[in-house]
Amino acid sequence: MPTLFLALTLLAADSQATPARPELYRFVLIQAAPGRLLELIDLYRKRLPVMAAGGDELPFIVRHAQGDRWDLLVIYPSGSFTEYYSAERMRRRESAASASGVTGEQFARQFYDLVSWHEDVYVEGPPLAAFRDYLKDAGLVHLEMFQALAGKRDLLIEERRMESRFNRERSRPEALLFTHEQGAAWDVITLDAFRNWRHYAESETIPQDVNDAAAKKAGFANVDAISPYLRSLIALHHDTLATVVK
Repeated sequence: MPTLFLALTLLAADSQATPARPELYRFVLIQAAPGRLLELIDLYRKRLPVMAAGGDELPFIVRHAQGDRWDLLVIYPSGSFTEYYSAERMRRRESAASASGVTGEQFARQFYDLVSWHEDVYVEGPPLAAFRDYLKDAGLVHLEMFQALAGKRDLLIEERRMESRFNRERSRPEALLFTHEQGAAWDVITLDAFRNWRHYAESETIPQDVNDAAAKKAGFANVDAISPYLRSLIALHHDTLATVVK
């Protein structure tokens, strides 16, 4: 990812640049009805041209591989509430849906027929260009979702930045950071992208001394201190490995 975007949005807290305006994203976590996952994926694939015709940014979709309960995560870049729900955007969205032969209401009914559970959370995250650039070569993502202990939210955000610096120091991918705006109870979500499973597993080949040096540069006592410190800040933590839906 370009250095400027890292400085502005990928958790480089020591940067002196003025941060760009946060982008609004909607994360939709979905558990398909038993045996209906492939139908649900197909429903989204068929809907993508309608979203594009309606002027919306196409969502980033990943499919559960290991971890949390959900089957699909759909991330909608939304700009801002004002932009996304403006009268013109709503009109264009409804027009494209009607022209497709499947209105928004009909699509919603199809969605609910295929879904056992879902939750939405609106979050603020990096500018859209940084988001797209970071994920352009991704085949696998690691998502971590946190609820902070009372009074620990800011410390949790900083800890996530520290871990991102730790990964940068040992030549691993930094993370995208998203913070709660409205919706489900997650305070912080981080997303690490990898080319594939092999790229993800390369962390096992990093020597202990390299990990310790990177941890110290990031502000931790050593690599073994990272997890205990994180645990001191959180009430709940879910994480998931997921593959990208093409």
